[in-house]
Amino acid sequence: MDTQKSDQKSSLWHTHNPQDTFTELDTSNDGLTHQDAIKRQQQYGPNRIPEPPRRSAWMRLLSQFHNVLIYVLLVAGVVTALLDHMVDAWVIAAVVVINALVGFVQEGKAEKAIDAVRKMLSRQATVTRDGHRTQMDAEVLVPGDVVFVQSGDRVPADLHLFWVKDLRIEEAVLTGESVPVDKNTTPVDKDAALGDRCNIAFSGTLVTYGQGLGVVIETGAKTEIGRISAMLAQVTQLTTPLTRQLDIFARWLTGIILAIAALTVVFGVYVHGFTLDEMFMAAVGLAVAAIPEGLPAVITIALAIGVQRMANRHAIIRRLPAVETLGSVSVICSDKTGTLTRNEMTVTTVVTADRTVDVTGVGYNPHGSFMLGEEDIDPNDYPALRKLCLAGLLCNDASLHETDDEWHIVGDPTEGALTVLGVKAGFDAVKTHLERPRDDLIPFESQHRFMATLHHDHDGNGMIYVKGAIEAILPRCDHQWTGDQDKGLDRDFWKAQQRRIARRGQRTLAIACIPTENGRRSLRFDEIESGLILLGVVGIIDPPRQEAIEAVKQCHQAGISVKMITGDHSETAAAIANQMGITTSRDAITGSELERMSDEELQQAVLTYDVFARASPEHKLRIVTALQAQEKVVAMTGDGVNDAPALKRADVGVAMGIKGTEAAKEAAEMVLADDNFASIAHAVEEGRTVFDNIKKSILFILPTNGGEALTVMAAIALGTMLPVTAAQILWVNMITAVTLALSLTFEPTESGVMHRMPRNTRAPILSRFMTWRIVFVSLLMVAGTFGLFLWEMDAGSSLEYSRTVAVNTLVMLEVVYLVNTRYLNESVLSREGLFGNRYVLMAIALVLFFQLIFTYTPLMQTFFRVESIDMASWTRIVLVALVVFILVELEKKVMRPFTRAQIPQVEQS
Repeated sequence: MDTQKSDQKSSLWHTHNPQDTFTELDTSNDGLTHQDAIKRQQQYGPNRIPEPPRRSAWMRLLSQFHNVLIYVLLVAGVVTALLDHMVDAWVIAAVVVINALVGFVQEGKAEKAIDAVRKMLSRQATVTRDGHRTQMDAEVLVPGDVVFVQSGDRVPADLHLFWVKDLRIEEAVLTGESVPVDKNTTPVDKDAALGDRCNIAFSGTLVTYGQGLGVVIETGAKTEIGRISAMLAQVTQLTTPLTRQLDIFARWLTGIILAIAALTVVFGVYVHGFTLDEMFMAAVGLAVAAIPEGLPAVITIALAIGVQRMANRHAIIRRLPAVETLGSVSVICSDKTGTLTRNEMTVTTVVTADRTVDVTGVGYNPHGSFMLGEEDIDPNDYPALRKLCLAGLLCNDASLHETDDEWHIVGDPTEGALTVLGVKAGFDAVKTHLERPRDDLIPFESQHRFMATLHHDHDGNGMIYVKGAIEAILPRCDHQWTGDQDKGLDRDFWKAQQRRIARRGQRTLAIACIPTENGRRSLRFDEIESGLILLGVVGIIDPPRQEAIEAVKQCHQAGISVKMITGDHSETAAAIANQMGITTSRDAITGSELERMSDEELQQAVLTYDVFARASPEHKLRIVTALQAQEKVVAMTGDGVNDAPALKRADVGVAMGIKGTEAAKEAAEMVLADDNFASIAHAVEEGRTVFDNIKKSILFILPTNGGEALTVMAAIALGTMLPVTAAQILWVNMITAVTLALSLTFEPTESGVMHRMPRNTRAPILSRFMTWRIVFVSLLMVAGTFGLFLWEMDAGSSLEYSRTVAVNTLVMLEVVYLVNTRYLNESVLSREGLFGNRYVLMAIALVLFFQLIFTYTPLMQTFFRVESIDMASWTRIVLVALVVFILVELEKKVMRPFTRAQIPQVEQS
């Protein structure tokens, strides 16, 4: 009960005034004594995030083998070794070990996400102990300590602020808010979102301006960043759709193989009177024939090729299965700041007393134009506009620089936006400051919410410029500037303009001026309390990336919904979402509204709303989980520590490579090298291509195994000798089938892949169409292979010669069927279909070369018990292969209307 009370109090620190906090923590603004601090250290422990319990390296390694498909491979390896075919046994063992090592390494990397969060804590703190301010290790901080922070410091613990001097703190790692937060000491409502708790300084955030004193309220795991670390440790990563489907497929395949092998033994013993030893070896041959030993290797290589393709398109894959998962994504949850937007504040609207002007260009690149309606205008022709731009440039501490063709600002992002506006208007920033040097200033402080500067020109004329919140500037103004004169202030007009700009998701900033007498070199507050001339209001926004707008459109075309989850205000978030085409609604749901919802209500809300504002880490995690409960495959993008738990939980976590924190990168499956949302659309396309190619590989390999297994079964059913031995089957499976199947992993993207609906990840990996194709081709292969075997036996050929013909027939059927498989539904009877993939042609040439060695070299003849075959036999083999090729193409034509109907397309508006 006491613990519950403590937790409840700690969650409401932001509702306290400073004195109440001092009383509750039994401290004062003079801090703790050294003795009190030691006692509390024993009670609360060190100020660090505890490392969660982890499995040992051996347990992590052994867990990689806990998979039914791996069990099947191990059985195949043991059977192969029992047959003294050690080369193939070692190949199977190598596949198993490589897969296990890849999984082991990737799991180890995943655990680094928590380490990355722990490293974000400050290592040093300025603390008041025994009434003296001193520098000490941040780990010894305890609740009740008084900490001093200033510009450049990282906050060492969660602090309740009781004194601030123009304090601004960058909290993007926790809230996603793109602009530093002005801090104060005023209590806020208990339901206030994390980004609105302006009297709290959170551990791990960065002080960008000013100074402050705060009392430590939480340390270590109980801080906001500590809670995120705990969430990361508790979040379980879901298996990928392909992993789940392969697991089901492997269980299904294992059961069928064992059942058929058992029935075969019984049938042979009781129907044909074979001995138990003979039927056991036949059953072993059947199992070896049916097990697709090379399939895991083919799938792994297909994923690896996808990784390489995505890397060429700025998407770095950290976990191999994420390649295929991307192709099945149905929802992308995106952070706003720096992901969908540029994280570069930009003036896009300028309102003067007589007109509203739109400003083009985005970010800190000073290239852009001024638009009056649809007309491009010159600011020099509009004195009021030019005067406002000049004022914004002079009442400013930010500077603009170009490095390696990239523009960036030094200083506050909002001031940087005004600097860029001035340069767009034709002013040279350096020259302008030299021509109108600054004499004095009143710096921006959260108490008065404005900044004022005093300037003079070389003729001695003085001018005071003021910028700040419209609520702070408007009461100080008596007039408004209209170009070459000023007139009485129309307050209702400016308040209406503020509301209009705010509805567009822009932050408003008012700019004013007042002339002063010659020779003045100092500035007083009373000079700007009244009588100011309002020059106008600017609307500032973190603009959306143009390429991200196009990427959102591509996602919608691919049947993928995009949802924005941000710590920003709902009006700003909704406006950006509208500009990007994420939604046509102005509705956004806030974090406080989410908290009042049950899990069931939230599951409905995540389908209804596309914009989630003022979202905390818990909210993001709940949203992702709710979408997954609705059977959605979720990709989550983000760059802050606050995104890490949701990134880890999502089916595909996507972190920003440039501006992303290490915690976000370690928790994610994919990192965008260019921080560009558009790269996600490219990655989805590659992911769909990878799955298509995996499906083609499966559709190629399984009929081969099916044909081999049915050939063995047919021989047993007819009471004849086996057409192929177990060793010969392994040759076909591991050398020829795998080599041919690998070439399909290089297939290019099919047209229309981004106009399909996301695939149903709950559907079995073998659709009805694929099952039919496998059965159909398997029957063709057994007919061709077994038919030519019987032909040769009836013609008086030896058993070894007949088996050699059967093996080569099986391989030749694989070769022609490989070409069939390049297009699942469409005909390959075209130049592109027959010759469009050079890797297919190379694989065919390589396999035919291997088969000539297999058939005609003495070593292989001795090892596999085969004989050289004549040209007549080769002619019959080629003719049978061509017949099978034609029959498969005819089957495509007949089945095409049905297979097309099974692939849902996105409805195009």
